[in-house]
Amino acid sequence: MDQTWQQAWDMGLVFIAWLQTTYPQLEGFFFFVTDLGREEFYLLVFPLIFWCVNKQLGKQLGYLFLFTVFVNAVFKQAFRGPRPFWLDAAVGLDIREEGYGIPSGHTQNATIFYLFLAAWVSRYWFWGLAFLMVFLMGLSRIYLGAHFIHDTIGGFLLAAITLVGFVVVNRRWGVGFNKRILGQRLLVVMLIPLVMGLSFIAIRLLLGAPDTAVPWASYIPDAERSSIDAAAQAFGLLLGFGVGIVLESSRVRFRADGIWWKRVVRYVIGIVVLVAIWAGLRQVFPDEPLAVALPLRIVRYFLVVIWAAYYAPWLFVKLRLAEADPVPAIDVSMRNGG
Repeated sequence: MDQTWQQAWDMGLVFIAWLQTTYPQLEGFFFFVTDLGREEFYLLVFPLIFWCVNKQLGKQLGYLFLFTVFVNAVFKQAFRGPRPFWLDAAVGLDIREEGYGIPSGHTQNATIFYLFLAAWVSRYWFWGLAFLMVFLMGLSRIYLGAHFIHDTIGGFLLAAITLVGFVVVNRRWGVGFNKRILGQRLLVVMLIPLVMGLSFIAIRLLLGAPDTAVPWASYIPDAERSSIDAAAQAFGLLLGFGVGIVLESSRVRFRADGIWWKRVVRYVIGIVVLVAIWAGLRQVFPDEPLAVALPLRIVRYFLVVIWAAYYAPWLFVKLRLAEADPVPAIDVSMRNGG
């Protein structure tokens, strides 16, 4: 098994070096593409969809996206795979990624984001554009020396499995879930991140300490910390968004439609507060010690998404920037909505 991985790493390094030396003019383009997969991009785009474009799309895509972020954190910890520039610093083009390699989070997230949008839009041209974006995202990570080919394939496959799983669960239990009482729905959305978190902890306990007798041993301490941080972040995000959308559908029921200037004002007010929470608490909360930093990290991301999912819509309705439905929406099927 070790020899098989070594061969994959060696071939991957050769391919990355060939890409970089053959197409040096593409470096700027691929940095741009990879930046479209960073946290900041999604923090700006998801509220736009949820608040101003299509609430139902924002709820479904947002929750599925945050779920796959947690899945990625669990699998990175399980594989503990190296990144290309850990093995050969020459292929790392100013990349400062501290977490483990496989599966590629950028590729996994892009697959969920663009393919879900394609399924919602349901146009052939959009499917083509979606697959192109996923391909370019994966290729950018390879070109920049952040991931091996198998890292990006792993991210794509995990996302594809997650998408299929969502369709099955949504068709079987989606409508019924939204008909249950508030307490039962809250219990479900709290149990899901809890189970994911316990899975992450169980994997760490089963695997034990990482192997330090490897060429990339110097990167392991930062990778382990990054892995723990990523799981804490994913826990806060999934818990906060789940609780937020359940409370919003029961108590606020805002509508994302309306005249254009109200949508613009909505977005400006909402995003200013969201960025203030996200960036402000990052400056205030400490990184050490771990026993303090991890709970505060969970709190920080919980507050970011519960603002986006619940408190911002509540404020929009109170300020008459958005209308509210008189009864809770129960339609959760994958189709265009209001």
